[in-house]
Amino acid sequence: MRPSCAPSRALRLSVASTSLGLVTLLAAAPPAAAHGERERAERMASEHAAGMSVPLVTSPNIDLVASRPGSAGISGCFMKSAPVFVMSSLDSVKVFDITDPTRPTVVGAMPSAQFENEAMQCGERKVSRTRTERFALIGVDLHQASPDDLEHVNAGDGQELVVVDVTDPANPHIRSRVPGTTSTHTVTCIDDTDCRYAYSAGSNRGGLGKFSIFDLTDLDHPVEVDSDPATAGTQPFRSDAVGWGGHKWNVDGAGFATHTGAGGSYVFDVSDPTRPVEVANTGAAGDNAREGAKNELNNFIHHNSFRPNASAFRPAAAPSLANGNILLVTEEDYEDPDCATAGSFQTWHVKRLDGSDGSIVPLARLELADLGTFPVPADAFCSAHWFDYHPSGLVAIGYYGGGTQLIDVSDPTAPKSHGHAAWGASEVWDAMWVPVYNKAGIATGRRTNLVYSIDLVRGLDVYSVDVPGDGLGSLPSVGLSTSLSGVPVAVVGGGALAALLLYRRRRTSS
Repeated sequence: MRPSCAPSRALRLSVASTSLGLVTLLAAAPPAAAHGERERAERMASEHAAGMSVPLVTSPNIDLVASRPGSAGISGCFMKSAPVFVMSSLDSVKVFDITDPTRPTVVGAMPSAQFENEAMQCGERKVSRTRTERFALIGVDLHQASPDDLEHVNAGDGQELVVVDVTDPANPHIRSRVPGTTSTHTVTCIDDTDCRYAYSAGSNRGGLGKFSIFDLTDLDHPVEVDSDPATAGTQPFRSDAVGWGGHKWNVDGAGFATHTGAGGSYVFDVSDPTRPVEVANTGAAGDNAREGAKNELNNFIHHNSFRPNASAFRPAAAPSLANGNILLVTEEDYEDPDCATAGSFQTWHVKRLDGSDGSIVPLARLELADLGTFPVPADAFCSAHWFDYHPSGLVAIGYYGGGTQLIDVSDPTAPKSHGHAAWGASEVWDAMWVPVYNKAGIATGRRTNLVYSIDLVRGLDVYSVDVPGDGLGSLPSVGLSTSLSGVPVAVVGGGALAALLLYRRRRTSS
């Protein structure tokens, strides 16, 4: 199913030429990855036509509801105060009206060629009784350029946070930007409904793991917080989760934030966002950065995490979702070509939040080959990647060439396959459950049975899932929402051209 508002030929040509100009500009930056990796990315992005024509292979409990092609999809996020989905691709940032989440409709787009913005972050700020400012954070690794802000092209400088204003969904535009002293591969709001502080992925600096805290109080002039004003220059903050490279912060319902990276998974008390305090970690079991460390639970990097029902946590309780002591983790290892070891989805038991080493212990892990849902990808690119949790106990997760997988974690000691959806030419980076919005357009905290799958080759796919206990089967559970205003704008960019910017980071570049 294609979007109802198709772009004009003139608009398609205009945006395509803009994307070409941006790619040409950024291609002049020094290369930082192997030629073979860039060739793989170019080939995957150029397979869009094939990806839209190959047959879909799904389990009986998953149905394809809609497809929105035209983007080399990387990441996305949902707003909480309006039915809005923001998606980042290699060549643009697009804003979707999801009043009807089975028919996501592009209402605004900003051409923007960036590497990599792997975790689009939505943020909001209520500024008056009647007005909420909405924005998306772009984390820049190496490159970013947009005709919206040609005075500030990042052509190889890297480590930068870009604030994109989407308050008017029809007119996304760059509002501000700020450089960072550590990797901005991902950037995370500590409170996405009142986003005043954001944490960066982090880097190894002088043998110590460090990350940046950005103060977004003034969205027009964000600044990096200095952890040590007595020392010259802006000093970042310490996190041993980084190891040789940090990756993502995920904030749970109890106000704790888990930092994942080469050093494993570390939980911090962030009740004061400018003074984070470590309270738990995976110790040697999750650390591949310690001298002499070798384990099968973090062969490359702990990628992202989530702790369901975190407010129910009790120390030393038996491991269960109900007790709020289960940490769900992706271990990415995309350099491994074996789908039996290429990067797993894992469950861990959080035993204590007292700051002691090794207070989080492993329970179970699943590689793509363990799911047994279909033959492994011919390209053998099948690491676990981004996931999202549904309160029914289901996890939706992207396994790159392994498609969109559904994992039942209701028994965290024995997670198992619940279903799958895969295409022959596809690379799923992210899978996200669509929120339930009320009649006023406010997210309720519940989840629909719809999954948005973000695909480097196909763009955006929408699936409906048979969720245990809802009595709907795989029929979409669609609620009522308030329609967005604004002029619909659809943009088809030069995704295949912008793929010149996409390549995998190696261990040494983190």
